[in-house]
Amino acid sequence: MAVPVWSVDPRSGKQREQVAVEATAEDVDAAVRAAAAAIPALADRSVRSRLLRAAAGALEEAGERVVAAADAETALGVPRLTGELARTAFQLRTFADVVDEGAYLDVIIDTPDPDAKPIPRPDLRRMKIPLGVVAVYAASNFPLAFSVPGGDTASALAAGCPVVVKAHPDHPATSALCAELLRGAAVSVGLPADTVVLVHGFAAGVELVRHPLVAAAGFTGSVPGGRALYDAAAARPRPIPFHGELGSLNPVVVTESAAAERAEQIGTGLAGSFTLGVGQFCTKPGLVLAPAGDDGDRLVAALTGAAGGAAAGVLLDGRMRTNFLAGAAARAALPAVTAPVAPAEDGELGVRPGFLTVAAAELAAEGAYDVLLEECFGPLTVVVRYGSADELAAVLDRLPGNLTATAHLGVAEAAGQNGAAAGLLARLSTLAGRVLVNGWPTGVAVTAAQHHGGPYPATTSTSTSVGATAIERWLRPVAYQDTPPALLPPELQDGNPLGIPRRVDGKRG
Repeated sequence: MAVPVWSVDPRSGKQREQVAVEATAEDVDAAVRAAAAAIPALADRSVRSRLLRAAAGALEEAGERVVAAADAETALGVPRLTGELARTAFQLRTFADVVDEGAYLDVIIDTPDPDAKPIPRPDLRRMKIPLGVVAVYAASNFPLAFSVPGGDTASALAAGCPVVVKAHPDHPATSALCAELLRGAAVSVGLPADTVVLVHGFAAGVELVRHPLVAAAGFTGSVPGGRALYDAAAARPRPIPFHGELGSLNPVVVTESAAAERAEQIGTGLAGSFTLGVGQFCTKPGLVLAPAGDDGDRLVAALTGAAGGAAAGVLLDGRMRTNFLAGAAARAALPAVTAPVAPAEDGELGVRPGFLTVAAAELAAEGAYDVLLEECFGPLTVVVRYGSADELAAVLDRLPGNLTATAHLGVAEAAGQNGAAAGLLARLSTLAGRVLVNGWPTGVAVTAAQHHGGPYPATTSTSTSVGATAIERWLRPVAYQDTPPALLPPELQDGNPLGIPRRVDGKRG
């Protein structure tokens, strides 16, 4: 019996429309096989570049419809979603530029040398090729930038991999619209529509990661959901790479000097960061280590004023609201925890942001307070007051892997006049994939140098899901040895007919 997929308005909790039906195992098989049939057509780099640019243009042309659909299903607001649409189009064009340049192929040529020691060297030519069909699992909190037309899809298409996307149940209508636009863009440049395929349903997501023709997967979501899919990917007869972004506390360390110099500024900035998007950013600062004493008190006072005045909001769905309120209440109920601004319900569907405080000593060893070291999705942060460098170090030693880690330093520390600051940054770099100084982690620039990843459970691999190097997830290297010139791919031929950046005999050119 067909299971309907409904679009739901999070502001009212009411069903809006039936969008689709959940995919059966047979549907998933057909979707993957259709995508696999598109692999040969994607071999041409120039057509992939045109596809990405056409997809960006199609999203922009339908921008009002896309933003309206996403807002109706997520309650994230038109201004936020308009910015996300611009970011999504920019990502697509960025990967088109990556494809055009060709450096991502990492071409390395070592010409033969019969006199090489200790043994003669053959002719070796190495480049990267696409893995095959990629499964993409859309995220709840970014219905565009991390969903159907998002970075996983853009980077996979750039690599030459067709995509099967499992839509997120929180925004199925937005997913269907975006898939329609991407499929239309594919046809417009001469590619099969099934270069991008969309499926719905929880069971479909499980079937997808197990399908023998799926070569890799990209996921953004919860730790339990991501870990289950990761384990399924590893348990296959032929295991596949699973690039999952699961969860992150994104710790912030405020040094004594920083608190002394600008406690109020830091407290206000923290409030703006952890309440942004109703606390539903994967980079939300969820644990802040601030000094005990008067300067730390000033920081908490400023945070209290700013957080207390922050607007209420609606979370992405009712389940997340229930989990947020339950998680916040459980943390606030711990004996040594105080709640200067307690998270709370706001009407039948909204929530109000808040924060908790606790002494660092409570977190120095395993116990009941360990829940404070787990992500609570929504507008909540925990301020941990440390009284010494040893207490600070003890808490850092207990933190899991993170997407980001932030240090707020004093002027002299930032100028390198205090060796402890360099040591702190070195310590934070072991905890996260992106280390910030005197800023806030909510906001991830799409650039070549960006790294959006980190040690487990932040991600299940060492790769990034944002920035130009995200394409590397969907490629594998192949070396051709003593291959006749006529049989070499053009990327590896003498004379470099495609003008690709290469390294030949150790020299870039």
